[in-house]
Amino acid sequence: MTADQRPAVLIAAISGRALAAAARAAGYRPLVADLFGDLDTRALAEAWAVVPGDLERGFEGAALMEALDALAADYRPVGLVYGGGFDGRSALLGALGRRWPLLGNGARVVAAIKDPFRFAEACRALGIPHPAVALDGTDVSGPWLVKRAGGSGGAHVAHYRGVALGQGEYLQALVGERSISALFCAAPGQCETIGFSEQWTDAGATPFVYGGAARPAALDQDLAAHMAAAVEGIASAFGLLGLNSADFRIDRNRYWLVEVNPRPGASLDVFQDPEGQVFTRHIAACQGRAMTGQLRLKGAAVSEILYARKRIAQVPEIDWPHWTADRQPPGTVVEAGAPLCTVIARAESTDEARALAQSRKVEMQAKLEEAIP
Repeated sequence: MTADQRPAVLIAAISGRALAAAARAAGYRPLVADLFGDLDTRALAEAWAVVPGDLERGFEGAALMEALDALAADYRPVGLVYGGGFDGRSALLGALGRRWPLLGNGARVVAAIKDPFRFAEACRALGIPHPAVALDGTDVSGPWLVKRAGGSGGAHVAHYRGVALGQGEYLQALVGERSISALFCAAPGQCETIGFSEQWTDAGATPFVYGGAARPAALDQDLAAHMAAAVEGIASAFGLLGLNSADFRIDRNRYWLVEVNPRPGASLDVFQDPEGQVFTRHIAACQGRAMTGQLRLKGAAVSEILYARKRIAQVPEIDWPHWTADRQPPGTVVEAGAPLCTVIARAESTDEARALAQSRKVEMQAKLEEAIP
């Protein structure tokens, strides 16, 4: 198949780079609309567009629709794959689904599974451990978190200090010691847990902002089997399709299913494979085709976000190392606390990959401090 014969696919996400890389590896031509237009996103994409919006509120809906129309004009995309930015935007997702075939969960499914109380009730009905949730602090004791329904990335999460909740906020009990995420692919009558990653927050950002992920996570075999069974149960209950991620908290041999992100999530980087099997499975599942064979990923992988320590009025020309991703174009304004780039490391073991990622992160921080006074 020549390059021009490869199918095109629309991608819309806050950052579309990881999905573009997965699509390109799977033999698709990515047409990417996101908030950043990073240098590596542009290199991976067949065509790209930067859409107005921000990390807190996501895309400006009308501008996104216009950008996707323009991207699709010279191609015949097989559909639209979406990433982060739509968990709390069911109306926008519904509009996208009426315009293009959605290669992912529909707006009703997303709205249902991101309703924290409906999700908690489904977990209770299935016998899946889940942290307690509440609409106010009247009867809560111990450590609790304030979250915003439909929020993502962790910036919307804070420790509960007894103050009144804002619109769309709710309380969730803080449980467990470690954060584990399961990447899974669901199709009618099928659900495959591709793997588990351990995740952490960034110490320099707000308390619960996503910092990075490592695959594979060190898990007791029986515990992993119970967690995979929980994923299968919740996927069936909500009718999930394609790639999704389930967030857990664990204590030794005990787990709680915290929430499900009904689309490819931040951990996609550590599940990338050179043959694009992960993305191929996603497309097959969303098109109603059976997933065949077992996907096995080799070695270990780590991705870590490097956040800006101060406001950068203008990103200069930077010689980005090959192990960086989400590379900022020259002239970009980066606010303090915003993502600056991603550091990726691969090795035989998780410990080796984490050590390599940490050394690369330190190296990149020093390089940026030298380049940006």
